[in-house]
Formats: sequence, structure tokens, C-alpha cells
Amino acid sequence: MTKHRTALIGCGWWGKNILKEAIAAGRSKVVGLCDVDETVLEVAADQVNDLCGDQPKLYKDFRELLEKEKPEVVIIATPDHWHALTTIAALKAGAHVYVEKPTGHTIVESRAMLRAARDSGRVVQVGLHRRIGPHYVSAMKFLKSGAVGNIGMVRAFAHSGGNVEQPTLNSPPPDGLDWDFYCGPAARRPFCRKIHPGGWRQFLDFANGQLGDWGVHWLDQVLGWTEEKYPRRVFCTGGRSIRGAPVLTEKEQTTDAPDMQVAMYEFESFTCTWEHRQFAENNAEKHRIGAYFHGTKGTLHIGWRDGWTFYPVKSKEPSVHEDAKLQEPDGHNLQLLWADFLDAIATPRKPASDIEPAHRASVMALLGMLSWKLGRSVTWDGAREECPGDAEANKLLRRDYRAPWKYPEL
Repeated sequence: MTKHRTALIGCGWWGKNILKEAIAAGRSKVVGLCDVDETVLEVAADQVNDLCGDQPKLYKDFRELLEKEKPEVVIIATPDHWHALTTIAALKAGAHVYVEKPTGHTIVESRAMLRAARDSGRVVQVGLHRRIGPHYVSAMKFLKSGAVGNIGMVRAFAHSGGNVEQPTLNSPPPDGLDWDFYCGPAARRPFCRKIHPGGWRQFLDFANGQLGDWGVHWLDQVLGWTEEKYPRRVFCTGGRSIRGAPVLTEKEQTTDAPDMQVAMYEFESFTCTWEHRQFAENNAEKHRIGAYFHGTKGTLHIGWRDGWTFYPVKSKEPSVHEDAKLQEPDGHNLQLLWADFLDAIATPRKPASDIEPAHRASVMALLGMLSWKLGRSVTWDGAREECPGDAEANKLLRRDYRAPWKYPEL
């Protein structure tokens, strides 16, 4: 069986999880690994060799990897601010791409990725594994059967614990880490171990906080149910009521993403809300993560490890429940998503988590962040992907890149 020449860009924990599935599927020859952290890179290379005997070449610069190794499949698991440039470069190099969510750090970045994917004719699978997980698929079937009735409101959420955040001291980057390349097109803030490894999701230079992380998954579930492709108006509020005001000095820093946030998405036929808080857990309610679909016949909760449950309006009717069907130890369905990716390449066809619906889900989260930054609601023309007559909002659809990096142009 022919194996795809496969490369991984971003060799941290999650990137290696995806690569393990690629290796286990038996259709990949790992030819290259890329990361700006030499220690992370060397550990990943050893693990690849242990798993399958491949001896991939190691690179700091993704452009050099693409030029020299000419991979047919590229996995991208970098921080969000690198998704667009690496995806577009891989597509231009002729590769099929598996990229983590959200698609882009800004809306225009995401749009440029979609355009590059369609121009290339290559398959782009985005890591929204809830598109294919068994209990999520069956919950969508239940929703679309009419069993919940006419749905007028959806409430999506992800809650966790937390407390006041104390600043972390800045320090020189560890040996072997190219911090300037890590920051790349984003602002070059001082290094601290709160960011790397693993903490970048709560720093707005590199990601979009909880809404850009967990929110994309559950907003994608909403878009997977409705026939409407985008909201017409968005309002978001929130802040750091527990973690405290963000700190960024030459001496120390904290995260700067909101620790609590509520976003309201007004569609033609229903309203969707997103909420998260990173304190207080959610022990006062039955569920901590997921989405409630409120209909005339009852409420369906789609969750993560708790599966899905339908609570009927009529108290004498029994609830309906299906347990989660997840791949452990991480509780996700990467194996299924990777198998679908390979089949989409072979067929060829659009994959289960194609970049177009993934782009729309990412835009939902990014619009929430845009409204939060503005401190007011925005009207959204989803067909044109702009805020009509709102120059202040449209300016936030993109951001300036730090030289010498060039923002992707449509």
C-alpha cells in the first residue's frame, strides 16, 4: 500500500497525538518534523522512530521543510497565529492539509485559507472532531428528526475552575527555542513559561481565549444543525472579574484573555448564546460543557464525556440518553477524523470537517471576540463577510503583521 509523505508542523502534545493516528493508520511515511523548539523537535523525532522506525528530517522553518521534503500530507498543530501562513504555504506546495481549529487567528486570515484550499484543489480537514464522533452524529440525527420540536434558542458553554492569577516572571527563552520565530507575525512580547509550553491559548497575541478554543467546537455543532450559515448580529461582553487585570511589563506578565464571557448570536430563526467562565466550575447545574438545544418538545443537551440527553417538556415522558463514544485517553475521535481525511484524499471528496464549514464556525468565535473588543454589538453580512457600514469593526477583521511576515492577501 502506497504511503503518503507526511510532515508535522508544530510538534507539541496535540500535534504528536494527531501524528500518532496518522502512523497507526499505516498510510504515512513521516519525512519531516518542524518546530521552533529544538527540545520538542528531538523528543518528537525519537517518538516517531519508536512508533514506526521512520527517521524524519528536522526543521525549524516550515518553508524549508516544504521545499526540501515535498510532503503530500501536512499536519499543522501550531498556535493559532501560525495557522494561516503554514496552511497556505503547504497548499501552494501541493500538500493536503490537516490543520487544527480554529482556522485562523483573524477572520480575513481564515477566509484566505479557504480561498487557498479551493484554488489548490487539495483536501483540508480541520480538527473539529465532534463533526464525526458517534454520539455527536447521532445527536444531530435526533435533532434533525424533529424530536426536539421547533428550536428557538441554543445555549453553548464550557465552564471550569480557577482563581486570581498571579503574574509570572519573564525570563530568557530556554536554550534551543527560537522565540522570535515563535512570535512570528504576532507582537514580540517577552518570553515567560506561562506561554510556552502549552499556555498560549489564553494570550490574545497568539489565540482567542476560551471562545476561540472551546467555543469553536460547540458553535460548530450549532452550525451543523441549522440550515442558516451565519448570524446576522453579534454581541459579546465579558472580562477578567476573577483573574484580575492583565499584566504585561518587562519584568512579568499574565494571560490577557477573558476569564468569563457571554456572546449572543442572532440568527433569522433562533438565538444562540455562548458562555464560559474559568472559575466556579458548574456544580450547580447538571452539565459543565456542551450545548442545550431548547425546542417546543423539550431540551437536548449534547455534551462531551456525558454523551447526549433529551429532556422532554412533558414530565411523564422518559428522557432519552446516549452514552459518549470516545477514543481514550484524550476523549476525542481523532482516529475517525484521520480515517475520513485519508478517504477524502483517495475518493476524492470533501472531508467531514471541510475547511468551509470550519471557517464559518471559526468566524462565529472570532466575531464574538471582535464584538468584545469593541464593547458593542455588530451587524454581520455573512455573504460578503463584512460589517456593513462599520469601518471600526471591519478594521478588526484582520490585524497588522510584524515584519518581515506578510499578511495573506485574497
